[in-house]
Amino acid sequence: MDWKQAWSTTANTTNSALDALAPVCVPFAVRWDLEADRRNKLRTPEHLKALMAAQKEHNAARSTHATAKSQQLTARAASNNPFAAGRRAARVASKAASRHERDTRAKLKAARVNYPSTLKARAIQVHSLHAVPTVITSVVMSASHLTLWPAATSAVLIGANVAGLALGRRKVRVPVDESVSVEERQLMERLDPSYWVEHAPDRGLSGTVTTPPAMEPGGIRCEIRLDGTWTVKTLADKADSIRALLGARTALRIRITSASRGGWAALTLATRSAAAGVSSLWTPDRIPPDPLAMSLGLDTETGDEVLIPFDERLLVSGASGTGKSWSFRPLMATAHLRGDLMLIDGKGEEATVWEHACRIAVESDEITAGVDDAHAEMTRRKVDMKQRGISVWDGRQLTVVVDEGQVVLALISKDKERLQRLIELSSLGRSRGVVLWWATQYPLTDGGAPGVHKLIAPNLLTRFSLRVAGTTQAQVALDDCAHYAPHQIPEGREYRGHGYLKGYGPRMLRTWTLDDAGVRKLPKSIWTPDQASGGQLPRPLALVKEPAALSGALSNRNKVLAAVQAGARTAKDIADRTGLNKGTVSREIKTLTADGAVQRTADGRLLPGQQAA
Repeated sequence: MDWKQAWSTTANTTNSALDALAPVCVPFAVRWDLEADRRNKLRTPEHLKALMAAQKEHNAARSTHATAKSQQLTARAASNNPFAAGRRAARVASKAASRHERDTRAKLKAARVNYPSTLKARAIQVHSLHAVPTVITSVVMSASHLTLWPAATSAVLIGANVAGLALGRRKVRVPVDESVSVEERQLMERLDPSYWVEHAPDRGLSGTVTTPPAMEPGGIRCEIRLDGTWTVKTLADKADSIRALLGARTALRIRITSASRGGWAALTLATRSAAAGVSSLWTPDRIPPDPLAMSLGLDTETGDEVLIPFDERLLVSGASGTGKSWSFRPLMATAHLRGDLMLIDGKGEEATVWEHACRIAVESDEITAGVDDAHAEMTRRKVDMKQRGISVWDGRQLTVVVDEGQVVLALISKDKERLQRLIELSSLGRSRGVVLWWATQYPLTDGGAPGVHKLIAPNLLTRFSLRVAGTTQAQVALDDCAHYAPHQIPEGREYRGHGYLKGYGPRMLRTWTLDDAGVRKLPKSIWTPDQASGGQLPRPLALVKEPAALSGALSNRNKVLAAVQAGARTAKDIADRTGLNKGTVSREIKTLTADGAVQRTADGRLLPGQQAA
């Protein structure tokens, strides 16, 4: 047996147990030390002189009172007449001496308060008053048989007092990794129970006790015991006081939540990010095997990957410069590789990157045509589902992405028919495999320029918010989880792509990002209504460097070219002859014009390339 190893193990176990018990005894030790310090500060020479003078005066008053009582008894014995002059004089003198004795007793009591005995002496007196009678009781009761429990009880109380002071004054060993920064070391020292309990009353936090802090991947974490009327909510309201007590910088995120047991709160200081060592660049490998889930990003406190529903309606909010577009791209790429994607881009910059990969709508006529086509597809699927006797669409998902929502609403707000179709997409499309995703910099439902319509917002159940402008925007962005406070996310490049997911908890997430080059590598798949068919299976995931055009898109282009060659001279004529929507016709005309297959005359008429030449 290795005695050295056994001794080391026993010592470590004992120290760990004592460290665990120490926070429980810290309040008792702190109250003891505060009271002892108060008494010691009052034991000044001036108070001692006042006490000695009060004792001397009180002793003299007691002697005078005793003499007056004796004289009163003598006067009573000398005369039976209660109104005799001698008895009346003795009675008055006795009453005066009694009042004087009471006055001096009160002054002596005040002097003793001003010059109290030490707390150690007081404790010895109290324990003596308890120990002596219990020892005598034990001896008397042990005459016939052994009964020592009164004395043992007294000894246990004395031992508990001494042990409580020893544990409460024990310096808890806070294991600090050598890799911690100077800031983290300071915070961990101030979270130490002995420091916390000593300084907490100065910040209005009396009645709270911390446990030894621990370093976790997302920063420093400890638990706080809540005594008295404290609750997690009232402690969270004191976040500024906690920040001041710890001396933490203003930008440091402090999170206070409920612990795993009642009467305790969990305090987390985000000094680190668990996602710091993981690249944020998205690749198709990030697509989870579950077809109903997609990856949003990483939890910055735990490093866990966060998944959200793929077939659920989505609202993404974020002010300008927060990384909303780059954070949204991985989700759009997932939708593109798993099914069909249509991007309705109110501003147009994002569509420039995606135009080779999926169907886009930027101009007013393209946007209205896109809404019409998506709504028509939703209606067609309803008929198909009824014919096949199914309640949920089992084919490819058509994801309709709206970005920027404020601009799109401004374009169609006066077109009640198109607006109603967009609202119906948000409310009826999910079960039919037509899912609406909405992105906006202005998560507002009221006012002259809302970022999301008030009838669409309630249908967007999955919500992710990067930094927004204020509390009103936070309320729309996260609904009943607005207390996550996305408007308080710090500014700066290091926080781009960081936000909160509704219902996940107030833990910040770092999203995946996809740059322009990554978008250009996506395969080309332009969705059009004429290529839709029921019960299709998702195509295999693939990336290509030079995407090839799909036969559906070439077919539409040939139709437009054939209509022009047959005599159609306007976009309306082409749409009437081919049956294609105006947005598709407009897009194909632009492509054919750029290729030289179609020429536009000065008056706007369309001619075949050779004829124009």
